[in-house]
Amino acid sequence: MDMSGNDFALAAENGGGLPALERKFMQFDEVAKVEGGVEIKGYASFFDAVDQGNDVVQRGAYGASLMALKAAGRGVKMLWQHDPAQPIGVWDEVREDGRGLFVKGRILQSVEKGREAIALIEAGAIDGLSIGYRTVKATKNTKGQRLLQELELWEVSLVTFPMLPSARVGAKADSFVRIGDVLREMAGVFDAACADIGTANDNQKGNAR
Repeated sequence: MDMSGNDFALAAENGGGLPALERKFMQFDEVAKVEGGVEIKGYASFFDAVDQGNDVVQRGAYGASLMALKAAGRGVKMLWQHDPAQPIGVWDEVREDGRGLFVKGRILQSVEKGREAIALIEAGAIDGLSIGYRTVKATKNTKGQRLLQELELWEVSLVTFPMLPSARVGAKADSFVRIGDVLREMAGVFDAACADIGTANDNQKGNAR
């Protein structure tokens, strides 16, 4: 059943939670301590770039949604791990430019999950932003890619990392490692362990003779 933006808002306010939103992941660019919390800023979405879902967000895709939010006196929510029950701060600036969707906001120390998020950011355990949105208008090109022409933006969350091959994780911002590299290293350790077990079994059989 189709629902309007107002219907979705009412469902969320009445305890129904957010609708089944689509999500995309990016990394934030800068972190700075400010009074009452930590300021973060970066791009939550890039235009004209093919993502892991084979989607391409087109220029101006967020424009109508941002104007509607402004007219209604509402803002894009800052959530923890896409959980509508856990807002952790406020987005002071959400705008489109020639590159994509730029966001700047403050994670509040007065919120328990906000304090946890700040600690994880300072430790280098979290460096990601993920948007929650609903597709309003989209088409497909000859490559089978979905061209997202109009999106209804609901929230921008701080998240740990996505389950994507190209996602980067690391202890510090300047020492990222790719998940693929981690998996290959784990596979190497596993293979070596299997080889050791096989050798041990062969030795036991030889000693039993």
